[in-house]
Amino acid sequence: MSCIFDFVQWINTILSKEVERRKRGMLKKILLFVSTAIWLAPFLLMLLIAFSSKNTNSFLELFADNRATFQNFQNAWEQAEFSRYFLNTVIVTVVSVVVILAVTALAGYIMGCFEFRAKKIIYTVMMISMGIPTIFFTIPVYQILRMLHCESSLIGLILAEVGGGHVIFILLFSKFFQSIPKALEESAVLEGASEFDVFFRIMFPLAGPVIGTVVITQSIWTWNSFLYPLILSVNQPKIRTLSVGLYSFQGENIVEWGSIAAGACITILPMLLLFVTFQKYFIQGISGAVKE
Repeated sequence: MSCIFDFVQWINTILSKEVERRKRGMLKKILLFVSTAIWLAPFLLMLLIAFSSKNTNSFLELFADNRATFQNFQNAWEQAEFSRYFLNTVIVTVVSVVVILAVTALAGYIMGCFEFRAKKIIYTVMMISMGIPTIFFTIPVYQILRMLHCESSLIGLILAEVGGGHVIFILLFSKFFQSIPKALEESAVLEGASEFDVFFRIMFPLAGPVIGTVVITQSIWTWNSFLYPLILSVNQPKIRTLSVGLYSFQGENIVEWGSIAAGACITILPMLLLFVTFQKYFIQGISGAVKE
């Protein structure tokens, strides 16, 4: 009898643990569902307003005698000149990302693979500079662009976006290049390769995950940049980017909610597609830097 009792007690213990495990799993699923719903709610509301025939941001009015329409997207793209703003944003983003990628990769290669006296000092200065807000550099950057006579052009906007420190990218490249065995670089030098050949033909192609991280991160930052585009396009509306164009929708007395939501959809979609397409490289680059 004691054996049977012990067996039954053992079964009850296993069942109780299974029930507790299922309860915890169900609780986690509920929390994830609620968190996802809260996170997606603003985006769903934005889509409803963008396709709405009414100029309202009320959730109840969106479902009351409402019909779907693409008129808001047409108004944003044509009447509000979002086609021009979209092209400006693409130009600024692509050029800025290419320049920043080249500069930070070279700087990271030097910091990661070479030894020189001021290396620790430069590292310290870069780390300190990360704590300085961008707003502190606004006036000096504008004054420099005025001296160059490009404060109201796309070139000036690109220089303003490129001119940041981008220290985090230099550190990512530096840590990655440090993880590559020295023997690989030395064997290439013995074969007659120059330092530029080693970098462009060996080191840079191996840094694919970090390159993906830099491209995605900087693309999102430049695409959504607001401060410098706003300052530099005050006297030149033709160089406005999407973020500033979206801000210009808000009038003093009337707010076009449908056009604003449609413009927001146009602004978000390219970066969303970029991240979904290259998220694997972004995660690999970040995880590789963390491991190091």
